[in-house]
Amino acid sequence: MANVIIYTKAWCPFCVRAKSLLSHKGVEFTELKIDSDAQLRQEMINKSNGSYTVPQIFINEQHVGGCDDLYAAEANGTLDRLLK
Repeated sequence: MANVIIYTKAWCPFCVRAKSLLSHKGVEFTELKIDSDAQLRQEMINKSNGSYTVPQIFINEQHVGGCDDLYAAEANGTLDRLLK
């Protein structure tokens, strides 16, 4: 099973949408909420090469991107390959 990490904020509708897709696919993931954790937010920015919007999604340490990137990977079949 793939190691999936998703950085989120509580109020973010894109985070909800990304988590919904992963849950629908039966994927277990670790959610890291950056709302009030400046250190965790900086970790996310560093790991994602400067991306500061949420969600930021990583599968097996590979940066997938945000919600739109996750849905694009699902549409073109890349997501299933990453999750294996």
